[in-house]
Amino acid sequence: MTEIVTETEAEAVSESESETETETATMTVSGTEGGPGAVAPAHRPGDRPAHHYWQGAFIGDEEAGRRLADLPAVVETALATVLETETVLAACDALATALRDPVHPVRVRLAAHLPEGEDPAVLGELGHLLGRRELTRKLRRELGSPTPGRLNRPDPRETVYEAWAPVGLVAHIAPGNAATVAPLSIVEGLLAGNVNILKTSSGDTLLCRDLMAELAAQDPTGALAARVIVLRFPSSRQEWLRLMCAPADAVAVWGGEGAVEGVRAHVPAGCRLVEWGHRISFAYLTGDAWSDAGTLDALAHDVCLHEQQACSSPQVVYLDTEDEGEVFAFAERFAAVLAARPPAVLPASTEGPNPAEEAELTTTELVARLEEHLGLTRVFAAPDGSWRVMADTRSPLTASPLSRSVWVKPLARRSLIATLRPMRRYLQTAGLAGSATDTAELSRTLLAAGATRVTPVGAMLDSYAGEPHDGVYALQRYSRRVAVQADPARFATTACLDDLAGPVVLPLPSGPLLGKEDVQERNRHVTRDDAELYFRSGGSTGAPALSIFSYDDYDTQMHAAARGLLAAGYDPVGDRTANLFYCGSMYGSFISFFSVLERLGGVQLPMSAGPDHRATARALIDLGADTLFGMPSYLWQLLHAEADALRAYGGLRKIFYGGEHFTREQQRTLKATFGIEVIRSITYGSTDLGPLGYQCTESSGGVHHLHADLHTMEILDLTEDRPVAPGETGRLVFTTHARRGQHLGRYVIGDLGRQVAGRCACGRHAPRFELRGRTGDVMRVATYFLNHGRFLDLAEDGGHRGELQIRLDAAETRERLTVRVERGGATDPQMLRETFLAGYPELRSAVTERLLDLVVEAVDGASLDRSPTSGKLLAVVDGRR
Repeated sequence: MTEIVTETEAEAVSESESETETETATMTVSGTEGGPGAVAPAHRPGDRPAHHYWQGAFIGDEEAGRRLADLPAVVETALATVLETETVLAACDALATALRDPVHPVRVRLAAHLPEGEDPAVLGELGHLLGRRELTRKLRRELGSPTPGRLNRPDPRETVYEAWAPVGLVAHIAPGNAATVAPLSIVEGLLAGNVNILKTSSGDTLLCRDLMAELAAQDPTGALAARVIVLRFPSSRQEWLRLMCAPADAVAVWGGEGAVEGVRAHVPAGCRLVEWGHRISFAYLTGDAWSDAGTLDALAHDVCLHEQQACSSPQVVYLDTEDEGEVFAFAERFAAVLAARPPAVLPASTEGPNPAEEAELTTTELVARLEEHLGLTRVFAAPDGSWRVMADTRSPLTASPLSRSVWVKPLARRSLIATLRPMRRYLQTAGLAGSATDTAELSRTLLAAGATRVTPVGAMLDSYAGEPHDGVYALQRYSRRVAVQADPARFATTACLDDLAGPVVLPLPSGPLLGKEDVQERNRHVTRDDAELYFRSGGSTGAPALSIFSYDDYDTQMHAAARGLLAAGYDPVGDRTANLFYCGSMYGSFISFFSVLERLGGVQLPMSAGPDHRATARALIDLGADTLFGMPSYLWQLLHAEADALRAYGGLRKIFYGGEHFTREQQRTLKATFGIEVIRSITYGSTDLGPLGYQCTESSGGVHHLHADLHTMEILDLTEDRPVAPGETGRLVFTTHARRGQHLGRYVIGDLGRQVAGRCACGRHAPRFELRGRTGDVMRVATYFLNHGRFLDLAEDGGHRGELQIRLDAAETRERLTVRVERGGATDPQMLRETFLAGYPELRSAVTERLLDLVVEAVDGASLDRSPTSGKLLAVVDGRR
């Protein structure tokens, strides 16, 4: 996550450093002092300095030494629980928000520990890197998923589960001259789920220690604190270094070969050594490019930015030529460009190159000047020594002494690999300037020669989230790819093995409740980077609402819905599926389930719902469909309109429905009439939040499991904003944790439900809930609250098997409630009216008191009111307004 050239303490700190620190002070992290996320101060009156941070406490040397001896047991305890990726992301995002605010108490506290002369803006840059957007993108790019640690099926057609697992303990040996390298490395270790122990230089400030404490303070679960240890000691204290590395599963070290070798001696056999060593970068210019003034300006930018202190800074400029005269001429022109650049601006604490660096600069320039007499070189340098361009007729790569010192050399493209490959272990960035064709051809050649990055000249020091570093992904170096093969017969419907192992623990929701209007208002402020996909709701409960997604969020949700469909009994190997959801007008059902089937690898007939039932039935028969996806209203109409043909076909076996419910009587009819074997909810969700719940093979009716890796759920009282008692019906409130650029927390979705107690017979730990209708289905009529679901249950008890809709109208003297039922062979409106009155005391009282007229009428199913977008039956049509 960094490109800065770093110097480990093994090189920078002398062995004569004091080792007399014997403090024993211990202080725990405080979540309240100094504001949200505050940490206990490093010093208190009477305390000795506590330079170390150990799993939530600041401790001194004596205590650190004692704890180091027990490090293996500490690691085993921490690894016994799984670290949810969302826990890391939420804490990092909270800290990032604080770091980006110049006046936030957390940033003010940390700024006090910046090295002298360090620009406080570095904390804002760190905040950008720690934001949810950047870290999620990094997870996706490097590990393929925002939740890489979950054992999912990479191929849903096989019961093989794979995940990225932590290596265990990662020991980080941090550099002594780059303030952000160490904390970013620990964050990478946390994203991979590891326990992390970090060594910083004894000459460093307490920035990293306090930064990690602030991060841990953002996590109320304590899971992050349990996985972070920061020690500050000199490299001369070899015993501590040995104790750090002995139980490590990976050791990450920054620095040159000497520093790496100094650490390698302590790395046990089988431990992964992750080297972030010094690298050399260069620019390569074709003939068309080196004559362009803009190219020279861009090259000077790369040389002067950070004064060549970054691994990606160019030390050599290669020209695609064998003509020595062109090399000398270019060097003279480029020297003029460097001379026009403003002088270096160094931090107040830096006085320029130290004596050793000055000696290297002087020696390199002097040797090059001496070789001018042999016709090998030509030197162009500033009188004050602030820059130098050294033209050399010999092609082999030569390291620069830095500080705006650049070699210029000839290297014809046909000799690129032969010349550069011997240095392949040290190569990093190649800044390339040439035509589009040159860029394509030379990029391949430069990569073959050993470069790990190719960028345009002028952008050599630029980076992007998730970019590989020195040819590898850091998160993969801190992870293991693991697999579990399971019995296909027993695990056919288990999409994620972790669902059977334990519950997902996500941060608890907080903040105000949100309604549809609040979410619509927030949608207006979603930035272009996050607004990549637009859907509209079906409008069955009001005006269609707009929902906005990023493609990453959409992908996460479709994978979740796919896992839920497997749990419900969908077979991606054997099922032939007709997608009969409605399509068009930005409605998402058809598109979403097209995406779900694509991710499952299932056979799909993307037909969509249409008015020509005969043509649809013919296609189902001709193409051998055995599974139907769609809205209950539409599927009920289709099956009954083409009952003879579809019964004769006899091939339909499964129905997965969404948006509405099939009643128990309807399901019995479908199974008896058409031979359907499985009828289950395809998902429970909303256009705003995506998939919220899924059914398993043990679920029936409105019972669903929560997608607990995406959302948390609350059930609140109907009239007060408080939790209901266990098992009581209330308003369903969801907080989604998997959205980019939007905070959809505590969203009152408009549905009613109750929690289902106990663990499901399917073995999953995900919470269960039962849908109990919508808040709009509860009607205020004639001073009484009446529920559409109650009418539906009573109609079923009376033998009704079709659809049912309620219409409310205002008459001259009293209100009128009309129950419109789909006409069938045994439909008796009068008998149903008597059933409603007998079984619904509140309705009977309203009619008896002459506050309400009750009418029951039998109608054709096609005449019932439906949403024009989704085709969903409107449960209640209120004509009183």
